[in-house]
Amino acid sequence: MSKKVCIDTEECIGCESCVELCPDVFGFDEEAEKAFVIKPEGGPEACIDEAIETCPVECIYKE
Repeated sequence: MSKKVCIDTEECIGCESCVELCPDVFGFDEEAEKAFVIKPEGGPEACIDEAIETCPVECIYKE
């Protein structure tokens, strides 16, 4: 069973790297200047794993 994708929005610095890597899974709230999860059930695992590894503040995780 796949794990749910999450972002700790308190930690997010709004770099948008996750959005650039996985636009089908992550979105960006322009007003809050934070990324958010569009599709908690996930998407391409390689894409999500790269977003997790690339996040400079390590606020993306699976649970």
